[in-house]
Amino acid sequence: HWTKTSSTSHYHVVASNHVSHSISHSCDPGEATKLLYDLLYTEPIKIVLMPGCSGVSTLVAEAARMWNLIVLSYGSSSPALSNRQRFPTFFRTHPSATLHNPTRVRLFQKWKWTRIATIQQTTEVFTSTLDDLEQRVKEAGIEISVRQSFLTDPAVAVKNLKRQDARIIVGLFYETEARKVFCEVYKEKLYGKKYVWFLIGWYADNWFKIKDPAINCTAENMAEAVEGHVTTEIVMLNPETVRGVSNMTSQDFLAALMSRLGGKNPEETGGFQEAPLAYDAVWALALALNKTVAPLKARGRRLEDFNYNNHDITSEIYRALNTSSFEGVSGQVVFDAQGSRMAMTLIEQLQGGSYKKIGYYDSSQKNLSWFGNDVWIGAGPPADRTVVIEEYRFLSQKLFAAVSVFAGLGILLGIVCLTFNIYNGNVRYIQNSQPYLNNMTAVGCMMALAAVFPLGIDGHHVHRSQFPVVCQFRLWLLGLGFSLAYGSMFTKIWWVHTLFTKKDEKKEKKKPLEPWKLYATVGVLLGIDFLSLVIWQGVDPLHITVEKFTKEAPKKDLDVLVQPLLEHCSSEKMNTWLGVVYGYKGLLLLLGIFLAYETKSVSTEKINDHRAVGMAIYNVAVLCLITAPVTMILSSQQDASFAFASLAIVFSAYITLVVLFVPKMRRLITRGEWQSEQQDTLKTGSSTNNNDEEKSRQLERENRELQKIIQEVKTNSSALDRTLECSLIPQEGV
Repeated sequence: HWTKTSSTSHYHVVASNHVSHSISHSCDPGEATKLLYDLLYTEPIKIVLMPGCSGVSTLVAEAARMWNLIVLSYGSSSPALSNRQRFPTFFRTHPSATLHNPTRVRLFQKWKWTRIATIQQTTEVFTSTLDDLEQRVKEAGIEISVRQSFLTDPAVAVKNLKRQDARIIVGLFYETEARKVFCEVYKEKLYGKKYVWFLIGWYADNWFKIKDPAINCTAENMAEAVEGHVTTEIVMLNPETVRGVSNMTSQDFLAALMSRLGGKNPEETGGFQEAPLAYDAVWALALALNKTVAPLKARGRRLEDFNYNNHDITSEIYRALNTSSFEGVSGQVVFDAQGSRMAMTLIEQLQGGSYKKIGYYDSSQKNLSWFGNDVWIGAGPPADRTVVIEEYRFLSQKLFAAVSVFAGLGILLGIVCLTFNIYNGNVRYIQNSQPYLNNMTAVGCMMALAAVFPLGIDGHHVHRSQFPVVCQFRLWLLGLGFSLAYGSMFTKIWWVHTLFTKKDEKKEKKKPLEPWKLYATVGVLLGIDFLSLVIWQGVDPLHITVEKFTKEAPKKDLDVLVQPLLEHCSSEKMNTWLGVVYGYKGLLLLLGIFLAYETKSVSTEKINDHRAVGMAIYNVAVLCLITAPVTMILSSQQDASFAFASLAIVFSAYITLVVLFVPKMRRLITRGEWQSEQQDTLKTGSSTNNNDEEKSRQLERENRELQKIIQEVKTNSSALDRTLECSLIPQEGV
């Protein structure tokens, strides 16, 4: 309440000890209600109420308008009080708790954190603060991944933070609950180099050292758990040495306050930090009351005329407070449109058991003053989550190199076989093996062997954007290579079975083998594969897909998880396409085995290597039928899958080339058949490449011989005619 102390128009506010203690420090809204009733209905008339904490201020400020009373608080930080519709006559020299939030967001951005967690005590002040923080971090692109709350026991909330891998944690609770929280934090090991806690800065400096019967942690446990946490605190004491309206610097004020305490430890004195705010609140009210004297006098009014129904005097006091601006011991005192104090924020960090100033932040100017003395347990600020490192699994380069060497040698072998077959194409033994089909087999084997190289190429060799091209090479080389190599062998065995497995043994002479039918059969098989690949790639082309495996924790750093990844060539309906292709190829392989078995006892010179073809088909079919399902099962194991697939290709190609061509080479070398055939060719002057050409040459020779005979007959006939004529002439003369 106020009293007149001189004949001048200056008034001073005198706070009753009883009122100050009861309303400001006990923070009990129920008791505050009783005291408010007593104050309003006992003399003298009150003109201003000055509650302390937020809970009491909320009750008092909401009721005060009914009695036209101004409310000025020095210790209320609840964001809910920044509401002019609900609290039309409320002012405070203590800034709103939301003033911490711009500072917190700025620090999150400075340390590049985009994911935070929160834990709060369930009270209005902290709920409102957290709602404001949630809005601000959302605007800054920062996610609140975990939001926990508790009423009295924080054990479950802390366990949930641990379980959900919270790293950057904002704690909003009173000092007594802070000790409970950090006792649980110690038990859950939610501290250390991986964690950063943000707390409110208005706790006593030794709050974690105070013995509290409500917790079962030692002072050493608490000190270990709280080390390194960061606090944001409203600047409540002017950091500059300037004399304000009270003619005292902030240091003068502290000295006077310490003398009043009589040597009592400030850290153990409740409200010690808010003392400058309370002092400036009294000055703000005194200056505002003085400012109302002249306007009221012009209306013929005085402050002494105030009563609970007088709105005009209340409006003048409100106007005077709203325009306040002076230098106090807590800094520049000015109120915003909501009646809240505007101030800077002090940033501190607990280092070695004591708080160190590490910066200031002016939210109005968005200016961060950083001292650069922040200390971290690790190499720097921790990550805001468990760092997940994506690590691609690549094929073993030693395995790839080894298989590539075998594939390369196989291609050289194929070139040798192809060259041999072409060079000796005029040899009758080679001609009777259908050399053109054998050439196709050699080319197909080389294409299949060439597919081993793109099969082993992955992200270690090419960029991901080029990987679909590698996928296409794999598919086309292997698909067309198989069609040429196996298709040509299948064609031979098919026609041998068709022509020479009848009961009539003379069938061979009656129905000669026509080569164009062989080529047409290979063309049909190749065309089916080509068409199916075109449709597949046109409808559902291959592209790169990435398979994710279970995250792995490396032994060196527990704060890092490795996410293994593996690249695959795939399409949207990969299983469907593979089912169609494998089904068709599988039937061909099984049919090839059957035909090879059926023709094993057939003997014919038209396709003299059909038994070798049958043996090659046996080996190729067995390898393919085993490898195809195994590689599908092992698709997630890149080394095993590549080894099975590539070695099956290599062995199939080697077996085919060796079985088909090596016996021919051996026969021609040991028997020297290619020499006699070449000599025959030089003598006749003709070179035959296949059975049709040989027959044609034979017919031509026979035709020439017949023409000579006819010519001789004609010559003899002419001679006989002339002889006959000569013998008839003398007879006519007689």
